[in-house]
Amino acid sequence: MRPVLFVTGHVPAERHSALRELHDREAIELALFGGPDAHGAPAGGPPPGVPSRAVSQAEVGRLVASGDYRAVILGTGGRLALPAAWLAARRVRLPFILWAALWRTPRTPAHLAGLPLMLWIYRDAAAVVTYGEHVSAYVAARGARRILIAPQAVDNDFWAVGAGVDREPGPLRVLFVGRRIPAKGEAVLLDGWGRSGLAAGGATLTLVGDHDGRVPPGVVRVGRLDRVALRNFYGSADVLAIPSIPTPEFVEPWGLVANEAMNQRTAILTTDAVGAAAGGMLRDRRNSLVVPAGDPDALAGALVLLAGAPELRAGLADAGTRDVLAFTHSAWVDGFAAALRTAGVARDPLLAWSNAPV
Repeated sequence: MRPVLFVTGHVPAERHSALRELHDREAIELALFGGPDAHGAPAGGPPPGVPSRAVSQAEVGRLVASGDYRAVILGTGGRLALPAAWLAARRVRLPFILWAALWRTPRTPAHLAGLPLMLWIYRDAAAVVTYGEHVSAYVAARGARRILIAPQAVDNDFWAVGAGVDREPGPLRVLFVGRRIPAKGEAVLLDGWGRSGLAAGGATLTLVGDHDGRVPPGVVRVGRLDRVALRNFYGSADVLAIPSIPTPEFVEPWGLVANEAMNQRTAILTTDAVGAAAGGMLRDRRNSLVVPAGDPDALAGALVLLAGAPELRAGLADAGTRDVLAFTHSAWVDGFAAALRTAGVARDPLLAWSNAPV
């Protein structure tokens, strides 16, 4: 059986095991066109054992039309790759599966100009695979009909190592992990941190990532960390703050840092502009606190609440360690396998009703 062409820009190392499992189940070939890397995680190159090739975006259409593949999967990244692959797939009658991440329409001129084409692709795709319920609702409202969910996941076994170690008592320890772009909400978090007044009591906020400049009292910058060091930081923090805000260019599609921290039994403070909250993994007052995006007073209030309620932090963290277990690489692979079955090109033609499109 011919392989499935899986087209993407980069493959972060975190997704290697998921792609290897997808290859084992469905036989894929990766086509990597490079470009800006927005993952925030170190690029890992192609996963060992998975066939791959480096291509330019201009070459993607020719590759799709080559007759060497039984279907093509492609995400919404790649301004040339996406339309070229879709048009080529239509021309040679190859099933086209869209991997969709958007749950709000970016307001840039380029995105608005491309919206009519995206609406056509949503309606025409053999299947649309989404990050979660929030993306599914977005694409369904724009005409998509065959929608499957591949839940965003990390390697839970790796990120859970050492999670049973008890945290030392003391002032609140807050952690932020993210790139320094406006949409990640660092400026709002620092504003909220200052308003909380927690630094006066010894509380700390640690910023992990490419950060510079002066910081207010109680804030520490540590730069980028490797996976093992980052896991240890999650394990020693009481709270992970995910203060993302929507911008014209970007709305957080998910926020895999939440999955990582939940595996370490870390409580989550997030905004409603984070895909993991909109998509149903992070639930307010169950496994996280969810506050309005861009509101430093709401962040400050939530931080003060968490600082004074260790039992609340423990309850949120315990629920998080249970809830994140449903978000696995195998579940992610199940979503793509169901999409291939929906398109009639799966290795196993039997449609699993539990994964039927919505």
